[in-house]
Amino acid sequence: MNSPTNHPPKKLRKQYTNSAYPMVVLKFEDGHEIKIYQNTGKVFDVWSGETIKVMAVYDPTSKEWELVESKKSDAFDDASA
Repeated sequence: MNSPTNHPPKKLRKQYTNSAYPMVVLKFEDGHEIKIYQNTGKVFDVWSGETIKVMAVYDPTSKEWELVESKKSDAFDDASA
């Protein structure tokens, strides 16, 4: 057993605002991605403890994305109600 308790991971409601890059892609452990254009933000659901890769995209036609950071889900801002 991986976790010290029998409880499944908690689903969290988080948000991310992109003010620095033309586009950011959040890459989740399960493979899905969220695109966030500059000066916008998105709210998303994520599992507690999940690692999300924040990728900067300077040219949307290119698959060359720059890793900005890998961040744990708990480190993202909570979604505003």
